[in-house]
Amino acid sequence: DMKSRLHEEALQQLIEMSVFPDPDHVSRTIEQYRTLDEMRIMGYESEGQLVGIVGYRIDEGARMSLRHIAVLPEVRGAGFGRGMILELLHQFNPVSIEAETDEEAVDFYRSIGFRIESIGEKTPGTERFLCTYEAVEAE
Repeated sequence: DMKSRLHEEALQQLIEMSVFPDPDHVSRTIEQYRTLDEMRIMGYESEGQLVGIVGYRIDEGARMSLRHIAVLPEVRGAGFGRGMILELLHQFNPVSIEAETDEEAVDFYRSIGFRIESIGEKTPGTERFLCTYEAVEAE
């Protein structure tokens, strides 16, 4: 849990990578993590350095909504993003995980087994996608 570290620059930079890069939007996002109990944020450290974050909510039906995910550009492709999602599955056993993203991140979600569907343009010229992972419980 990274809520106690929201003041750290490294964490704030990763949050900035995962949201529309507007200082007000970044500040509002950090404040949501700070003040809303249902908003959770975890970090992934490698060799003492924070390399990734994942922010999420889980509803009463054990459905998880990924709000933010980011990995430092210099270590992308090393499996940290996949590792964070696998850790969420292991720790919380959600029945499903949903994430909304842009075209740039669709292949990442597809490679993990998420179902991808276009939800159209929320802003002109930017197609958005709903990525859904249905978890299967082991018997």
